[in-house]
Amino acid sequence: QVQLVESGGGLVQAGGSLRLSCATSGRTFSRAVMGWFRQAPGKEREFVAAISWINSTDYADSVKGRFTISRDNAKIMVYLQMNSLKPEDTAVYYCAADVHSAIGIIRAVRYAYDYWGQGTQVTVSS
Repeated sequence: QVQLVESGGGLVQAGGSLRLSCATSGRTFSRAVMGWFRQAPGKEREFVAAISWINSTDYADSVKGRFTISRDNAKIMVYLQMNSLKPEDTAVYYCAADVHSAIGIIRAVRYAYDYWGQGTQVTVSS
């Protein structure tokens, strides 16, 4: 059974930091593009960041310079370091895997991702 399990969410004050983790199991994701998406109440799920198996990255404009995505292929883990958090970063954050990406091309759209975690809540207070 394929699983993506997020952890590390919580409540933090504006300006603070959190590190999200995504553990994978059930198949190998070593060649997958791994991404983070988020969904705030009443809004569509949106792309946050993604990383290919050759460590190329892409970020949403709203998080550039504040968030950093990384991966550990030996442990099949994906991380999202979030600094300088803002109240507008409040959302449920989802880990996702795109296992069909050609040569590791990053696609910043929901439909490209085949597997999803259950999400972890991030709340940033002002």
